[in-house]
Amino acid sequence: MKIRKTVGAAVTSLGLVVGLSGFAGATTGTITNSGNDADNLITATSTKTTTATNNNNAGVLNLNAQGAGSGAASVSGNNSAGSAATGAASNSSNSSTGVSVSNSGSSAAALAAAAPSAGHAASINNSGNNSTNTASFVDTTTTTVTNTNNVGVANLNLQVAQSGPATVTGNNSLGSATTGAVSNSSTTSTNVVINN
Repeated sequence: MKIRKTVGAAVTSLGLVVGLSGFAGATTGTITNSGNDADNLITATSTKTTTATNNNNAGVLNLNAQGAGSGAASVSGNNSAGSAATGAASNSSNSSTGVSVSNSGSSAAALAAAAPSAGHAASINNSGNNSTNTASFVDTTTTTVTNTNNVGVANLNLQVAQSGPATVTGNNSLGSATTGAVSNSSTTSTNVVINN
């Protein structure tokens, strides 16, 4: 903030009172009883620069590897064949992933810091003839919010299920051989929420 006073060679500017206060918020200035041909200036410059940078990196890897096998069932070399059975083999996988990124706090803080200053006020009273008394208030606000979000989700599910062989051989009477059922099951749910 500066106050400039210029007086002519033969004319005196009397009773100049300038009050400046509250530079961080409202600025007030007063020029009173300036003489003839006076040149008085009230000027206040306020600059606000706010920068918020958010770098969010989130990575999720779900790896599921499963193997299930049903054994062999064999009926052979019997006078009176019976039956043979193997149990069931199954794979099951359930994966749920949730990623939430929020930068609302820092963005709100940056906007609050960039709020304009309170109003300025200037008062110029009883200026002399041919006087130039001016007031100038300049507020400059620059706000930059940069959000960089890198989110990666990888779901890898490897499942193998195999049923063994069933054989009936070399029996005087027929028998039965049964291998168990095999099954694979997988459920994947992915939820990504980004709030800037």
